Amino acid sequence: MTENRIYLDNAATTPLDNNVIETMYAVMKDHFGNPSSTHAHGRKVKSIIEECRGNISKILNCKPSEIFFTSSGTEADNLALRGSVNQLGIKTIITSPIEHHAVLHTAEELHKNGLVELKLVNITPQGYVDTNHLNELLSESENCLVSLMHANNEIGNMIDIDEIGSICRKYNAYFHCDTVQTMGNFHFDLSKNLVDFICGAAHKFNGPKGVGFIYINKEAKISPLITGGAQEREMRGGTENVYGIAGMTKALELSYSTLEVKTKNFKSLKTKMMDRLKNEFTDIQFNGDPEGNSLYTVLSVSFPQSEMGSLLLFNLDLKGISASGGSACSSGAVGGSHVIQQIAPNTNRTTVRFSFGKYNTEADIDRTVETLKEWYS
Repeated sequence: MTENRIYLDNAATTPLDNNVIETMYAVMKDHFGNPSSTHAHGRKVKSIIEECRGNISKILNCKPSEIFFTSSGTEADNLALRGSVNQLGIKTIITSPIEHHAVLHTAEELHKNGLVELKLVNITPQGYVDTNHLNELLSESENCLVSLMHANNEIGNMIDIDEIGSICRKYNAYFHCDTVQTMGNFHFDLSKNLVDFICGAAHKFNGPKGVGFIYINKEAKISPLITGGAQEREMRGGTENVYGIAGMTKALELSYSTLEVKTKNFKSLKTKMMDRLKNEFTDIQFNGDPEGNSLYTVLSVSFPQSEMGSLLLFNLDLKGISASGGSACSSGAVGGSHVIQQIAPNTNRTTVRFSFGKYNTEADIDRTVETLKEWYS
């Protein structure tokens, strides 16, 4: 961590855990073989990959053959959508206007190219998926893939994954759930969860960047996104990132081994920040439903309209506090957050996303709120 800086942008990426670094270093130092090679060096690396696959499948309670390694959550989302359209005869994709762009832009491109019809489910004023509208859309469509994220990466609102899964099963639709923000922060039991595809990105749970995975239900046979090799049982061509896979698996194991304590600590930090902001500002707004069905790592705050508002993030950065105005993927986008525009289309407020991680403390919250007070005083 950068000395004396406060990092409150964990929804964008998280710091590497030292135990993850040690795990990756051990593999880098001692195991360099190509996992596709049949000699001893290759077989050893292949065994590391398969052990990692098995360990992740145990955590998620699915079969090892249902886990495929990718370069990122974005690639996993693309594989689910594009692979389904190519192989499963999908005619309609139903998603929401507040999805991560890895899903939304992919679905829009597939629609633009004439491959699918694209339908957007309504979002309630609080930022939830309108399940009545979802039922309506599914009832009038055929050969559907529903793609809805488990927790919104900007406002934290969560869907009930089993409720959505049940609705999809009712209409014989496939269900892809972008679980990048909740992986490592929420228990999954894929032997029971009614979902066909979920995904993870290691850097969201204190693992390395450049590696992720997708769960593909054994009943959902899709085509690969990247061809050119037989790796990942011909689902994803290219030599596997063995060091990243080892680090990701270690990070996921650590995340779930401390989940109860971590959940309690993160909820405490989020509650403390909400309480302090409400006490210090007379006109503060929280986006989404942070006290309802919301991910405990994310808090989206809209500050009172001010001439200084446009410089708020810049000032926080100068004061040694890292936060974001929305998702990291959209930080350079013109026009601001598509999520905030959807739920508050006419707002002139400045929105900041604070997201909490394992290395944050209550002192971080106090210093951040004091800095905000100085800026608006």
